[in-house]
Amino acid sequence: MINQVAPQLLAVKGLGPHTTAALLIAAGDNPQRLRNESAFAHLCGAAPVPASSGKTVRYRLSRGGDRQANYALYILVVSRMAWDPVTRAYVARRTTEGKTKKEIIRCLKRHVAREVYKLLVQPRTGLAGSD
Repeated sequence: MINQVAPQLLAVKGLGPHTTAALLIAAGDNPQRLRNESAFAHLCGAAPVPASSGKTVRYRLSRGGDRQANYALYILVVSRMAWDPVTRAYVARRTTEGKTKKEIIRCLKRHVAREVYKLLVQPRTGLAGSD
């Protein structure tokens, strides 16, 4: 069923049927209700929230949102950190800049939420039964 509803998400390496289903459930059956990628990131709990104090400027992830969708983004980020050379280079660069692994994962979750949003709202073409 998921491969009929969102084949473009299943085509992303690292997104399996369970993680894709969690993201689809979070988006609901009409992705038009999501105004933009920022709204989707808030819905998934992957939007940055300022958590600065004193001279320290930092952000944390929103604690609200769909926890299952947030976990799906986390699984995708961790798997990319293991096999994707671009992500590994990003992690290495951010580590040398002094970011912690937790902060790097937060940044990557927001990036992945942006990618997933674009795939969710793109029009589906070539589906069987859509004459």
